[in-house]
Amino acid sequence: MNTLSDSALMLDVKSGNIGKLGLLYERHKRRLYGFFYQMNKNTALSEDLVQNVFERMLKYKHTFTTESNFIAWMFQIARNINYDHFKKNSKRRYDSDITDINERLNDEKDINEQLELEEDTSILNTALNLLSAEKKEILVLSKIKELKYSEIGAVLGCSEGAARTKAHRALNDLRTVFLQLEKR
Repeated sequence: MNTLSDSALMLDVKSGNIGKLGLLYERHKRRLYGFFYQMNKNTALSEDLVQNVFERMLKYKHTFTTESNFIAWMFQIARNINYDHFKKNSKRRYDSDITDINERLNDEKDINEQLELEEDTSILNTALNLLSAEKKEILVLSKIKELKYSEIGAVLGCSEGAARTKAHRALNDLRTVFLQLEKR
Protein backbone atom coordinates (compact mmCIF):
# COMPACT_ATOMS: atom_id res chain seq x y z
CA MET A 1 0.00 0.00 0.00
CA ASN A 2 2.92 2.38 0.69
CA THR A 3 4.12 1.84 -2.86
CA LEU A 4 1.20 3.79 -4.31
CA SER A 5 2.23 7.07 -5.92
CA ASP A 6 1.28 10.34 -4.30
CA SER A 7 -1.11 11.05 -7.16
CA ALA A 8 -2.80 7.67 -6.77
CA LEU A 9 -3.21 8.23 -3.03
CA MET A 10 -4.66 11.69 -3.59
CA LEU A 11 -7.08 10.32 -6.16
CA ASP A 12 -8.17 7.77 -3.52
CA VAL A 13 -8.70 10.63 -1.06
CA LYS A 14 -10.66 12.49 -3.71
CA SER A 15 -12.91 9.48 -4.23
CA GLY A 16 -13.72 9.31 -0.51
CA ASN A 17 -10.97 7.17 1.04
CA ILE A 18 -9.89 9.91 3.43
CA GLY A 19 -7.66 7.51 5.39
CA LYS A 20 -5.10 7.68 2.57
CA LEU A 21 -4.44 11.32 3.49
CA GLY A 22 -2.57 9.96 6.52
CA LEU A 23 -0.06 8.24 4.24
CA LEU A 24 0.46 11.47 2.31
CA TYR A 25 0.92 13.29 5.59
CA GLU A 26 3.60 10.85 6.72
CA ARG A 27 5.40 11.13 3.39
CA HIS A 28 5.42 14.92 3.17
CA LYS A 29 5.14 16.45 6.64
CA ARG A 30 8.91 16.93 7.03
CA ARG A 31 9.30 18.46 3.59
CA LEU A 32 6.46 20.90 4.21
CA TYR A 33 7.72 21.68 7.70
CA GLY A 34 11.13 22.49 6.21
CA PHE A 35 9.52 24.83 3.67
CA PHE A 36 7.57 26.71 6.32
CA TYR A 37 10.50 26.81 8.72
CA GLN A 38 12.75 28.26 6.02
CA MET A 39 10.14 30.93 5.33
CA ASN A 40 9.34 31.97 8.92
CA LYS A 41 11.85 30.30 11.29
CA ASN A 42 9.18 29.53 13.85
CA THR A 43 8.82 25.90 14.95
CA ALA A 44 5.29 26.04 16.35
CA LEU A 45 3.96 28.11 13.47
CA SER A 46 5.56 25.78 10.93
CA GLU A 47 3.93 22.75 12.56
CA ASP A 48 0.54 24.49 12.51
CA LEU A 49 0.90 25.49 8.88
CA VAL A 50 1.75 21.89 7.89
CA GLN A 51 -1.53 20.80 9.51
CA ASN A 52 -3.34 23.56 7.62
CA VAL A 53 -1.97 22.24 4.32
CA PHE A 54 -3.52 18.82 4.88
CA GLU A 55 -6.80 20.34 6.05
CA ARG A 56 -6.90 22.44 2.90
CA MET A 57 -5.94 19.43 0.75
CA LEU A 58 -8.97 17.65 2.17
CA LYS A 59 -11.20 20.68 1.62
CA TYR A 60 -10.03 21.19 -1.97
CA LYS A 61 -9.50 17.54 -2.95
CA HIS A 62 -11.96 18.05 -5.79
CA THR A 63 -9.42 20.33 -7.54
CA PHE A 64 -6.85 17.54 -7.86
CA THR A 65 -6.94 15.81 -11.24
CA THR A 66 -5.10 12.98 -12.91
CA GLU A 67 -3.11 15.58 -14.86
CA SER A 68 -2.01 17.33 -11.64
CA ASN A 69 1.54 17.05 -10.36
CA PHE A 70 0.97 16.22 -6.69
CA ILE A 71 4.12 17.92 -5.36
CA ALA A 72 3.39 21.13 -7.27
CA TRP A 73 -0.25 21.05 -6.15
CA MET A 74 0.76 20.48 -2.52
CA PHE A 75 3.35 23.27 -2.54
CA GLN A 76 0.91 25.62 -4.22
CA ILE A 77 -1.44 25.02 -1.29
CA ALA A 78 1.47 25.49 1.14
CA ARG A 79 2.48 28.72 -0.54
CA ASN A 80 -1.08 30.03 -0.35
CA ILE A 81 -1.34 29.10 3.32
CA ASN A 82 1.93 30.85 4.08
CA TYR A 83 0.79 33.95 2.20
CA ASP A 84 -2.65 33.90 3.84
CA HIS A 85 -1.15 33.55 7.30
CA PHE A 86 1.12 36.56 6.93
CA LYS A 87 -1.52 38.62 5.16
CA LYS A 88 -4.02 37.83 7.91
CA ASN A 89 -1.58 38.70 10.67
CA SER A 90 -0.22 41.75 8.84
CA LYS A 91 3.36 40.76 9.25
CA ARG A 92 5.72 39.77 6.52
CA ARG A 93 8.75 38.78 8.50
CA TYR A 94 10.87 36.19 6.79
CA ASP A 95 13.89 35.05 8.70
CA SER A 96 15.86 32.11 7.51
CA ASP A 97 18.52 29.79 8.72
CA ILE A 98 20.53 27.96 6.15
CA THR A 99 21.99 25.39 8.49
CA ASP A 100 21.12 22.51 6.15
CA ILE A 101 23.67 23.91 3.71
CA ASN A 102 26.31 23.45 6.42
CA GLU A 103 25.24 19.82 6.85
CA ARG A 104 25.90 19.16 3.17
CA LEU A 105 29.45 20.42 3.39
CA ASN A 106 32.38 18.28 4.35
CA ASP A 107 32.55 17.72 8.13
CA GLU A 108 36.32 17.28 8.13
CA LYS A 109 37.30 20.92 7.57
CA ASP A 110 39.86 22.49 9.87
CA ILE A 111 38.86 25.15 12.40
CA ASN A 112 39.82 28.09 10.17
CA GLU A 113 37.68 26.79 7.35
CA GLN A 114 34.83 26.21 9.81
CA LEU A 115 35.03 29.79 11.10
CA GLU A 116 35.09 31.12 7.55
CA LEU A 117 32.15 28.93 6.65
CA GLU A 118 30.15 30.17 9.66
CA GLU A 119 30.86 33.76 8.66
CA ASP A 120 29.84 33.07 5.05
CA THR A 121 26.67 31.32 6.22
CA SER A 122 25.81 34.29 8.39
CA ILE A 123 26.36 36.67 5.46
CA LEU A 124 24.34 34.40 3.16
CA ASN A 125 21.53 34.27 5.70
CA THR A 126 21.54 38.08 5.96
CA ALA A 127 21.66 38.44 2.17
CA LEU A 128 18.74 36.04 1.75
CA ASN A 129 16.70 38.03 4.26
CA LEU A 130 17.40 41.26 2.37
CA LEU A 131 15.78 39.89 -0.79
CA SER A 132 12.08 40.38 -1.48
CA ALA A 133 9.74 37.69 -0.20
CA GLU A 134 9.11 36.50 -3.76
CA LYS A 135 12.80 36.05 -4.53
CA LYS A 136 13.43 34.37 -1.20
CA GLU A 137 10.52 32.02 -1.80
CA ILE A 138 11.75 30.90 -5.21
CA LEU A 139 15.27 30.32 -3.83
CA VAL A 140 13.89 28.26 -0.95
CA LEU A 141 11.79 26.17 -3.34
CA SER A 142 14.53 25.69 -5.94
CA LYS A 143 17.78 25.52 -3.98
CA ILE A 144 16.81 24.35 -0.49
CA LYS A 145 13.68 22.27 -1.12
CA GLU A 146 15.09 21.21 -4.52
CA LEU A 147 11.80 21.30 -6.44
CA LYS A 148 12.02 20.94 -10.20
CA TYR A 149 11.43 24.06 -12.26
CA SER A 150 8.29 22.51 -13.71
CA GLU A 151 6.96 22.05 -10.17
CA ILE A 152 7.95 25.59 -9.19
CA GLY A 153 6.22 26.88 -12.31
CA ALA A 154 3.06 25.06 -11.30
CA VAL A 155 3.31 26.48 -7.76
CA LEU A 156 3.89 30.04 -8.99
CA GLY A 157 1.42 29.81 -11.86
CA CYS A 158 4.00 30.35 -14.59
CA SER A 159 5.85 28.28 -17.16
CA GLU A 160 8.87 26.14 -16.39
CA GLY A 161 11.06 28.57 -18.33
CA ALA A 162 9.72 31.55 -16.39
CA ALA A 163 10.38 29.73 -13.10
CA ARG A 164 13.93 28.98 -14.22
CA THR A 165 14.43 32.64 -15.17
CA LYS A 166 13.02 33.88 -11.86
CA ALA A 167 15.26 31.50 -9.93
CA HIS A 168 18.30 32.57 -11.96
CA ARG A 169 17.55 36.27 -11.38
CA ALA A 170 16.93 35.71 -7.67
CA LEU A 171 20.22 33.81 -7.41
CA ASN A 172 22.05 36.65 -9.18
CA ASP A 173 20.47 39.18 -6.82
CA LEU A 174 21.47 37.03 -3.85
CA ARG A 175 25.02 36.86 -5.17
CA THR A 176 25.15 40.65 -5.58
CA VAL A 177 23.85 41.30 -2.07
CA PHE A 178 26.18 38.65 -0.63
CA LEU A 179 29.23 40.20 -2.29
CA GLN A 180 28.25 43.66 -1.07
CA LEU A 181 27.87 42.38 2.49
CA GLU A 182 31.11 40.43 2.27
CA LYS A 183 33.06 43.60 1.41
CA ARG A 184 32.00 45.27 4.66
